[in-house]
Amino acid sequence: MSDLKIGIILGSTREGRVSPQVGEWVKSIADKRGDAQYEIVDIKDYNLPLLGEADATEQAARWNNTIAALDGFVFVTQEYNHSITGALKNALDYAREAWNNKAAGIVSYGSVGGARAAEHLRGILGELLVADVRVHPALSLFTDFVNGSEFKPQDLHLNNVNEMLDQLIRWSKALKTIR
Repeated sequence: MSDLKIGIILGSTREGRVSPQVGEWVKSIADKRGDAQYEIVDIKDYNLPLLGEADATEQAARWNNTIAALDGFVFVTQEYNHSITGALKNALDYAREAWNNKAAGIVSYGSVGGARAAEHLRGILGELLVADVRVHPALSLFTDFVNGSEFKPQDLHLNNVNEMLDQLIRWSKALKTIR
């Protein structure tokens, strides 16, 4: 097993969210590969208040330590109003240097596969010096979920997830050499 540590970041904190289902699915695929240590990182567990609105010294330190210990990321992001969730943007803003010189893949979902959220996330990641990989599994609320709440991915996504992880591992290894 590689010494790479990859965090699967769950990008929603709301009640009834499906990101834990998607994250567990990605992790189950990733764990079969044996090329890194994969772990779910749920931003909900960190209770980050809006940046600058409350003293969050303890939460921010814990969040930054978690992100700093990882070599790469898979962001599970859903599309809200053509973008990422406010909670994910807030979590990205709480850590600056901890993101730098690492790689990321994106798994998105929404009515158009979460494509617009993924594109917004790519711009933010660029500012944080995160190299995002090209392959992007995009899940549809219409074909990959039952009643919008039960995740039932189409088989075709398995190849996309593995191709994304192939790219993520190569970039994570390369970027680790400059940190």
